[in-house]
Amino acid sequence: MRRHWFPKAYADFAARLRVPFGFLLAISFVWLATPSVTSLMAGFPASALGLLLRGWAAGYLAKNESLATGGPYAYVRNPLYLGTLLVVAGLVIAARRPLLAVLVGTVFVLVYLPVIELEEQHLRALFPEFAEYQACVPMLWPRLRPRPSPARFRWQLYLRNQEYQALAAFIAAFVLLAWKA
Repeated sequence: MRRHWFPKAYADFAARLRVPFGFLLAISFVWLATPSVTSLMAGFPASALGLLLRGWAAGYLAKNESLATGGPYAYVRNPLYLGTLLVVAGLVIAARRPLLAVLVGTVFVLVYLPVIELEEQHLRALFPEFAEYQACVPMLWPRLRPRPSPARFRWQLYLRNQEYQALAAFIAAFVLLAWKA
């Protein structure tokens, strides 16, 4: 049996907080950000890399139908969360406010890590092969050599997972930061 970092009751509570805390972080960015043209240019590459990672992952993810082990899932178990961290890191750099990095880090540890754990418990129950996959592929820090997988990127999965919404949200956030600059 795998040791859990968070009690299930807390993880369930954290899962309900994910969307409200996302809105609070967005409001914090709008209120606290003091971007400059230089900071926008410095933050953009990290955010772009995160968006590419999220898009790549979405093309391999058939939720609750099959275990995603190809593409970025061959390097890291949670590429969508890692991509989100990169997007937000770029926005924090662009915003030029260290307090935002502290807020994002706190929300990630107290809300998103328990949610990741819940999702992995769900995958373990749904897919018997998850335990072997979990033993070979790290949770958030990518391995250098991919775990072999025959899976291929599928545009229909990208569209079904509505990953274009992350791109739209990023564009809106970046435009707002550019306006504030």
